[in-house]
Amino acid sequence: MKGVRLSQHPLGSRQQLAVTYRAIEDLKPNSSNPRLHSKKQVEQIANSIATFGFNVPLLVNDDLRVLAGHGRLQAAKMLGMGEVPTISVNHLSEAQATAFMIADDRLTEISKWDEKLLAEQLKFLTEAELDFSVDVTGFLVPEVDLLLEALTPAPKGDTDPADVVPDRDTGVPVSRTGDLWLLDRHRVLCGNSLKDMSYAVLMEDHRAAMVIADAPYNVGADKQVCC
Repeated sequence: MKGVRLSQHPLGSRQQLAVTYRAIEDLKPNSSNPRLHSKKQVEQIANSIATFGFNVPLLVNDDLRVLAGHGRLQAAKMLGMGEVPTISVNHLSEAQATAFMIADDRLTEISKWDEKLLAEQLKFLTEAELDFSVDVTGFLVPEVDLLLEALTPAPKGDTDPADVVPDRDTGVPVSRTGDLWLLDRHRVLCGNSLKDMSYAVLMEDHRAAMVIADAPYNVGADKQVCC
């Protein structure tokens, strides 16, 4: 692999960068920015800023148009901040600025996690006495649990009881498709969860707060069950 020396790029080696705090109302989001930020992501960024501070300046050009940091700018507005740190990259041409805006997002996007090291760092955080929640890292609690679980390998030679396939019962079937079982105030239907009629029979005139089904994945359509 051929290396790249800084001396080959005089702009990158000579440009002196300085952080300047600017009023949010003076900054102009780039309408051509192709990167989208969901409301949930902006809330996560805002949570991070509220916890750790605004540690990554926005990059702007001479016209104070934002080149990098649109998500952080939205989060700052959500937090009611009046000003944010910025760095001017006025040494870039219009074409260079556009290319940099895309590269700034794309080059981060194509990186990968070392899941073992990530899990070890998350484990450290879960065991430390923190004054903030671990999900400020952007990882939800279920994701953290799965990563931590992977740190403990399954014992060699042991068989997980959940993996054991039970013997098939060759006795007379107790329930057939269409049977509705009334168990006190509970109702259990043996039916096809791909058919609207199954829900109509099961629920009658009531509405469910949640439905958990396996349709149409893993189980054949003729064996779908809803209850």
